Amino acid sequence: MKTPFFAPTGFQSGDLQLRAYRPGDGPALREATLSSYEHLRPWMAWAKTAYPPDEAEVRCRRSAALYLQSEEFIIGAWIGDELVGGTGFHLRCGPIEWGCAEIGMWIRASRAGQGMGTRVLRAMLDWGFGEWGWERLVWKCDTRNVASARVAEKCGLVREATFRSDALGVDGERRDTHLYAILRGERGI
Repeated sequence: MKTPFFAPTGFQSGDLQLRAYRPGDGPALREATLSSYEHLRPWMAWAKTAYPPDEAEVRCRRSAALYLQSEEFIIGAWIGDELVGGTGFHLRCGPIEWGCAEIGMWIRASRAGQGMGTRVLRAMLDWGFGEWGWERLVWKCDTRNVASARVAEKCGLVREATFRSDALGVDGERRDTHLYAILRGERGI
């Protein structure tokens, strides 16, 4: 029988807390994403102008359930009671046993351009190579998303590839995607 994996549920880095979503987080998720629509719209297909309160709460509860089942690790980034963004360890590289996950991220508009993305990614790397035990962490971004690429590079990730015309962007046009990665040994852990 395979040994069960029990994911860590939270990490503190100064005033920044990374944690799994919980029941009751729906209003904060709704407010953060609605207030950031214009900022998120070019990159995040899920960004929308209307987000019913019940739908946001259901999303948080589903995320919490998937997290506890070790199927998907969606994480909120909090400073106090403010949801400053979202991130996660996504199993898009293969099963958890492979020790590789993709980090995704969004930062709310009111915190963008202030180094918050870099803070969150650094904390995710510390947590991921520490308590989680990942061996390889991956970051992907649209090549036009210069801020996202800059965050990856500031945190020591290496651009390994650029996939040409690999997907449709939010605008329905073909897009290119940068793939960045970092290995446990490169982080000094």
